[in-house]
Amino acid sequence: MVLGVFDLHAYTILHVAISLIGIATGFVVIFGMIGGQRLDGWTFWFLLFTALTSLTSFGFPFDHLLPSHVLAIISLAVLLVAILARYSFGLEGRWRWIFVIAAAAAQWFNLFVLVVQGFQKVPALRALAPTQSEPPFQIAQAVVLVALIILAVAAMRKFRPAIA
Repeated sequence: MVLGVFDLHAYTILHVAISLIGIATGFVVIFGMIGGQRLDGWTFWFLLFTALTSLTSFGFPFDHLLPSHVLAIISLAVLLVAILARYSFGLEGRWRWIFVIAAAAAQWFNLFVLVVQGFQKVPALRALAPTQSEPPFQIAQAVVLVALIILAVAAMRKFRPAIA
């Protein structure tokens, strides 16, 4: 565990900052794809910070595998596909749409966790859905999912990068 280096509060702030950078750069990349732009630098930072988000989730104290760990493992697998599509296969052929889908899925995982954390940590949201099985939580997650699907479809239609 990382907590020998940082205290839990500092580690949590670091993890949240990394996550927010991953989310912000993810939106830049997705909107860049919708605009038909590669945005190589932004893509690098998005993939890096999204991977770091998943990796740092394992630094929190735990005594058994949690759903958050399973989500982090799935996210890392999706990121591996995105990294291979972008850097090994150069977005050629089907690897273009595979990258778009993997990038959008990685962004959705980030936003899924953001919504979960929001409903756990923000008192007004927690009051609306204390067990996260209530309609406000389900509606929020559905809106995020539908929005990412719409963005992914738009990116798949518009993203035609020049092959290096």
